[in-house]
Amino acid sequence: MSNLVNVPKSGSLSNSNLNQNFPTLSNWLDDIFNRDLPSVFTSNFNTGITLPKVNIKETADAFIVEMAVPGLKKSDFHIDIDNQVLSISTKSKVENEQKEENYTRREFGYASFKRTFTLPESVNDDKINANYNDGILSIELPKKEEAKQKPIRSIKIS
Repeated sequence: MSNLVNVPKSGSLSNSNLNQNFPTLSNWLDDIFNRDLPSVFTSNFNTGITLPKVNIKETADAFIVEMAVPGLKKSDFHIDIDNQVLSISTKSKVENEQKEENYTRREFGYASFKRTFTLPESVNDDKINANYNDGILSIELPKKEEAKQKPIRSIKIS
């Protein structure tokens, strides 16, 4: 029973086992491009920092976006909203120079990222708040009044 062949509606048969052990060019390319890339390709070459992970949660009154980005200052962040698209980005430059009697050592590095999110129309973009505390950037996206979840109420049957 393992040698069953699907017969198309046209009634013609094709040998589906032909060169089964040899991948086609299409399968080979799909395999290459669908693999996870090594971290060297997905990280920032200068610092090894990858794109920060984001948690998004919904409450009855708002959406909360939390991003773990330790080691930065509030002034490093740029948060913009344009046409219902929230953009969170940062650019930082670190320079360190150490001079000793016989040598000078100078190191520098750059780090940046940008994350964008399309906001639902239920967000009241006039009341968006953000704060940065202990390496966590937290953005509160309050819902419009009509979009807020109303408490459960009982309806009396007359």
